[in-house]
Amino acid sequence: MITASDSRHAPPMAQADAALDVESIRRDFPILRQTINGHALVYLDNAATSQKPQVVIDAISRYYAEDNANIHRGVHALSVRATDAYEKVRITVQRFIGAAEPEEIVFVRSATEGINLIAQTYGRSEIGKGDEILITTMEHHSNIVPWQMLCRQTGAVLRVAPINDDGELILDQYEKLLCDRTKIVAVTHISNALGTINPLSEIIDLAHRHGARVLVDGAQAAPHLCIDVQALDCDFYVFSSHKVYGPTGVGVLYAKRELLEEMPPYQGGGEMIQSVTFDETTYNDVPHKFEAGTPNIAGVIGLGAALDYVNGIGLDRIAAYEHELLDHATHALAAIPQVRLIGTARHKAAVLAFVVEGIHPHDVGTVVDQEGIAIRTGHHCAQPVIDRFGLTATARASFAFYNTREEIDALAAAMRRVLEVFA
Repeated sequence: MITASDSRHAPPMAQADAALDVESIRRDFPILRQTINGHALVYLDNAATSQKPQVVIDAISRYYAEDNANIHRGVHALSVRATDAYEKVRITVQRFIGAAEPEEIVFVRSATEGINLIAQTYGRSEIGKGDEILITTMEHHSNIVPWQMLCRQTGAVLRVAPINDDGELILDQYEKLLCDRTKIVAVTHISNALGTINPLSEIIDLAHRHGARVLVDGAQAAPHLCIDVQALDCDFYVFSSHKVYGPTGVGVLYAKRELLEEMPPYQGGGEMIQSVTFDETTYNDVPHKFEAGTPNIAGVIGLGAALDYVNGIGLDRIAAYEHELLDHATHALAAIPQVRLIGTARHKAAVLAFVVEGIHPHDVGTVVDQEGIAIRTGHHCAQPVIDRFGLTATARASFAFYNTREEIDALAAAMRRVLEVFA
């Protein structure tokens, strides 16, 4: 029988203050054993998606092999087991982000869908002509475009808080943009393009003083930081499974229960109803009224296994180790004269963006791939922040707890190879 937590592939355990056993962790990720272009794979594209531990792969396989059935409403054994496994993950997610109750957790396809859900339910019902939505320059497209669409639908106005040359939100400028017309503030927890960690407590407190609701895009934060939505007092929080070592096609939306109760459904269909006639439909209780149709059951179970794995290691220990990696990488690349780092905030997570003088980032990415190193090049679905630095693209290395200092040294050596190729 499938469960979201399985001891057969338990993560390496250690005392809270002990160093990570990185080599043991790496053995849990089968993809890291391969070679690319004759070199051991160095995977430094974790901000785009993370790799999956064997425990996640096994959880998904066991669901399909042993418990595959549609959830809810079924009375046969397979359906009951699948439903139990699925709903246990809701509790796992609740605890992972510090929500008050599991009913505040809505499963969606992605963080992007979670943001669109809020824009088209809460936004369409609460925002009107002349109201304002406030975002920041460093947002991912998924936290820009849905609000632009909502503004076109309602006549609301989109405002943008600026950042400084280090990639940090200019807090006093943000505060000046807040007013009684501000209805929603939508802000990233960690910038995917820069690695900047935003001062969420201050951002949220200032917004609430003006009566605005706050949505936090936590896609980049969930793998790297301990999250407590109650302590933050955010109204909405979203993240994606695939960034936190789970499968693709699953996301999480957290919303305060009173807001979920008031919001209209996002989609109509099966599961989100209590009763249907040709005259009217009565909607299901939260969170189910926002989960129309058959969900990604296997994906949710895989997410549960991923969160159990991360919890077994400990996010505090993960954050400390990744900070060491980021510090090492920052010094290693900054030592190369032709390399310029983009985004040098005082508080950063495991993202390092850079450009090489006279060489297009795509060429950089192609050469380092020949050395078996995977990095991301382009605008990273964050064109406005790349524009802010007068660029069209950057190269980006992003780290996870299975990366090593030796892999960063390999990246630095590959960058010198780039310079040789284009000399």
